[in-house]
Amino acid sequence: MVLAILAGAVTLFVTEVVRIDVAAIIIMVVIGLSGLVGADDLFAGFASNAVISIIAVMILGAGLDRVGVMRRVAAFLLRIGGKTEGRISSLISTAVATISAFMQNIGAAALFLPVAERLSERTKIPVSRLLMPMGFAAILGGTMTLVASGPLILLNDLLASTASNLNVEIEPYGLFAPTPIGVTLVISGILLFAFAGKWLLPNKAADRDAHADLPGIAAIYGLDQDIRAYLVPEGSDLLHRRVADIEAEHEGILVVAVHDGDGLTIAPYRDYIIEPGMVVGLVGDGRAVEAFAAEQGLNPVESDPFTILHDKEHAGLAEVIIRPGGDAVGNTVRELRLRELYDVTLLAVHRNGKVITDDLRQVKLEAGDVLVLFTPWGHLDNLAKQPAFVILSDYPTEPPRTNKMWWALGAFALSLSLVIFTSLQLSLALMVGAGIVLVSGVLTADEAYRAVSWKTIFLLAALIPLGQAVEDTGTAAWIAENVINAAGGLPPWGMQLVIALVTTVFTLTISNVGATVLLVPLAANVAVGVGADPAQFGLIVALAASNAFLLPTHQVNALLMGPGGYRVKDFMRAGTAMTVLFLVVLIVTVNIFV
Repeated sequence: MVLAILAGAVTLFVTEVVRIDVAAIIIMVVIGLSGLVGADDLFAGFASNAVISIIAVMILGAGLDRVGVMRRVAAFLLRIGGKTEGRISSLISTAVATISAFMQNIGAAALFLPVAERLSERTKIPVSRLLMPMGFAAILGGTMTLVASGPLILLNDLLASTASNLNVEIEPYGLFAPTPIGVTLVISGILLFAFAGKWLLPNKAADRDAHADLPGIAAIYGLDQDIRAYLVPEGSDLLHRRVADIEAEHEGILVVAVHDGDGLTIAPYRDYIIEPGMVVGLVGDGRAVEAFAAEQGLNPVESDPFTILHDKEHAGLAEVIIRPGGDAVGNTVRELRLRELYDVTLLAVHRNGKVITDDLRQVKLEAGDVLVLFTPWGHLDNLAKQPAFVILSDYPTEPPRTNKMWWALGAFALSLSLVIFTSLQLSLALMVGAGIVLVSGVLTADEAYRAVSWKTIFLLAALIPLGQAVEDTGTAAWIAENVINAAGGLPPWGMQLVIALVTTVFTLTISNVGATVLLVPLAANVAVGVGADPAQFGLIVALAASNAFLLPTHQVNALLMGPGGYRVKDFMRAGTAMTVLFLVVLIVTVNIFV
């Protein structure tokens, strides 16, 4: 019966007849109706350590993002990685793998999820091409130390118990014993996507909501909203000129921001004078802006001072309609003084199906005209208070809570310390930090609920009874013993490969911890029987328990499935290559370093 349910589960996942979280719920219900798992345990997955840990780490990650920490991390990675997909992806993967060596991989992946999304927005690289390499790196990072994943944490205890039963001596592994193997696995995974990512990774937008396929404001009106930063040197033709005169002489070029020694000026007013050493932020057609900069003797800058304006949490395009009967009707754009009064920049006027971008200051406004503005969201609040305007666009009504940054960082640091230096259960340690985030006001309760990917939670919680049924009915032990006995005539490296393959299959269907507890004693017995090192065979099991790339049943894969817009076939394509590479590198490096 369990084998039949397993076959049905794999069929549902691969064919995607229903959404994967719905498939998981169907499987849970079938297991309950079959009586394989008791009613008391059927829904225990929703209170499991793993699921509660994921909820807590999502809240912690959202808190760090809400106070602007992740924006700064993204800006730093952008500065050193440029906008090349290979470099950006490799940088994120390296950072996540390094963190995963000392904390749970789901935590590292959840923390860097908003960073990857922001880098995707800034570089125009599809988020689906960043999240899967990042997630695989998080899983691989868990192979670098004995405290990075559940299987490796359990390894020494399982080997000690097995040694006692077999009456053999087995030396316990040190903290960094698997590091050479883990580092090789991480480097191999990063190189795989660096060289073969264009064939293995999907090219799609995130599946965030029902409106994800709608074009953005910039696409609707044919506008280029990218802010290009240029330094005004001595000798430039822009020196000592007013912003109004510059824009009047060069149609389609707008000065939306200026950075000088005193700080950032957004939407500089028309009489603002350009001085040497200032950095101007220009908006317009990309080629036209580049030609203008070359003509005026401007120098592109490497360190962009307008980073905050690229962040959709801070600024963006907004549509504002002219209300019939309001004071704005009949006035020209110049008479509205949008820059002086509201610190916003007008990019276009939409009227009767036409987009007006030329000579905007002289356009006389009519009822129903749509103004397309570039604005920091905080400035749009002032415009929204005026009865002459109606804001059409949704926008964040609150700026990032930078004044709460130390609360968010403190909550994260405390949780991480409790995980590493105490024996507190992972879920409780992380919930301490999540509680601080809520009590301190870093996030409101509603924001915390929205931060949790409930699709991921239901997927994982509903699959836990399946793993329990596979273990409790003896199905897992029966499969493992028969497969390993059938491979008894193979040389030691062949037996190692079979054990790694069996562990991989079990990790995809039951928990990696469950697979480790079941297979380490079995592998050690096989090693003693063929005259090999039982500790080495046990280490292979603990490391192979991280080879969970084929299906989105691993916690990290489940977390990234929605934000990346992935389907099961996407994981099967990239995961097959990663699985084969993992097995080859694992067997080779174990025999070199252990």
